[in-house]
Amino acid sequence: MVMLRLRTRRVRARTRRTAWACALAAGCVVVNCVPSAAAGPHGGASGLCATEPVPPSQSTPPPVLSGSDVWRFVSEPGLRPMRVTVTAHRPGTARGNIFVAPFSADTMVGQTGALINDNSGDPVWFRPLPSTNLQNADFRVQTYYHARTHGAQPVLTWWQGTLALPPWYTNLPAGAPEPGGCYYIFDTHYRLLKTVFAHHGYYPDEHEFTLTRRGTALFIASRPVPMDLTPYGGPADGAILNSEIQEVDLATGRLLYSWNALDHLDPADSEEPVSSASSSDGVWDAFHINSVDEGPGGQLLISSRNMWAIYDVSKRSGRIRWQLGGKKSDFAFGPNADFYWQHDARFRPGNRISMFDDGCCDLPDGAPEQKSHGLILDLDFRSRKATVSRTYYHQPPLESPTQGNTQALSNGNEFIGWGQSPYYSEYRAPGNTEDNGAQNLLYDAEMPGSNISYRAFRNEWVGTPYYPPSAAARREGAHSVVYASWNGSTRTRAWQVLAGPGPRALSVVVAHAARSGFETAVTTDSPGPYFQVRALDAAGRVLRSSKVVKRSD
Repeated sequence: MVMLRLRTRRVRARTRRTAWACALAAGCVVVNCVPSAAAGPHGGASGLCATEPVPPSQSTPPPVLSGSDVWRFVSEPGLRPMRVTVTAHRPGTARGNIFVAPFSADTMVGQTGALINDNSGDPVWFRPLPSTNLQNADFRVQTYYHARTHGAQPVLTWWQGTLALPPWYTNLPAGAPEPGGCYYIFDTHYRLLKTVFAHHGYYPDEHEFTLTRRGTALFIASRPVPMDLTPYGGPADGAILNSEIQEVDLATGRLLYSWNALDHLDPADSEEPVSSASSSDGVWDAFHINSVDEGPGGQLLISSRNMWAIYDVSKRSGRIRWQLGGKKSDFAFGPNADFYWQHDARFRPGNRISMFDDGCCDLPDGAPEQKSHGLILDLDFRSRKATVSRTYYHQPPLESPTQGNTQALSNGNEFIGWGQSPYYSEYRAPGNTEDNGAQNLLYDAEMPGSNISYRAFRNEWVGTPYYPPSAAARREGAHSVVYASWNGSTRTRAWQVLAGPGPRALSVVVAHAARSGFETAVTTDSPGPYFQVRALDAAGRVLRSSKVVKRSD
């Protein structure tokens, strides 16, 4: 991800004791807290981890929490998610909602957090974070397999923590995870199931968290490793931001597997200049491992952004079986098949792989400027040549220096998260070319301001909150307006409004209305002054009732 490439300036490191040095020093340990099962309506609980951001080196701007780009709800006044603009919505999209985790390297519009939107751009579920210095990433639906019971259940997963984002955090390379982050697994009722941590003194990394059919989690962890960088032209007292691929047992938290980048990759092959360490307290981001995918043959597909390379690794031996791209590529490239600063490398059927090719910015001498795009390559292992199978460009063309993903959908479509560009899109399988980015576009939405999401996904999800719906009532002239919402409910289709003269005298149903977005406003002639709402499913059955509220006059 993130390694937000600032084109206009580099922030010089401050002469202070760094967070990574502190984490490696004796007695300065990130405590693995015990997660609480008593999460609040939006997933908050005192027992959760990564709820306090790492202090920045300088103050960050306050978020924009009002205006046309921010949702506001009467029944949920504490929720201020960003409002996206849907610019294209045509027939043929895959089923499901859209999962993003908005944050900003500038002024945040709305709250940071984990956000599910529907196709119209309306929120379905939002879990806000208490500070813009906290971020979520890789927010999506996965299947949690229970190794002992052989059961399986759909869950929500994401990373939570603090990212090093210049100019506020300058102790680590841009986009690196600060100490104290963790991974969360929530069930369909929005209750916390598991909190997962990294081992070997590494920090949970925002780039990848994947659940396997073995009841394990496969993820990337990182930490700065002190190192003499003079062989590469850097300082003697520097460090390399190293990465480990780790796999842990979800039942016990025990580490089952690890693969260390420094043991297998040569920092001399990096395309990230060692001079960049001067803006991150001497820490060089030589590798920037940003995705790992497990193949059917027991191999791992590992993407190293700053090496411009993708590696096929034998999981059993740790040996690199082949390398695609970078200074030691085992493959030649056909026209338009080369890639730079890539993200989200995935195995595809039939000797194909996919990725998000960030493409732009700081390209080798003589290379034409590329636009960011989703990319699927055919790999011919006999001739050792990579050729283009499909490409997915945006209209207008985008240059995303960092982040992004290319997701295969169940109906054959492709969903693109544009990383550092504030869009997400869906395309028919054939895709398009750089000259015709609108071809086969089915869906497109733009986030406000400088908001971005590391990845974006379309997933099917059925949410049944364990907490009740929310209600509020206001007097408007001779009428009452009752506001109803249920954060995260995907089964609610209509609302029933009850009213009465007292909180225990609500026997009269005074109104009925179809659900109209996250919050539904229902007008009634009843003076109340006490009201309650009931959420109804598609068959008209009552799902649950809100608390009784009194009308504000």
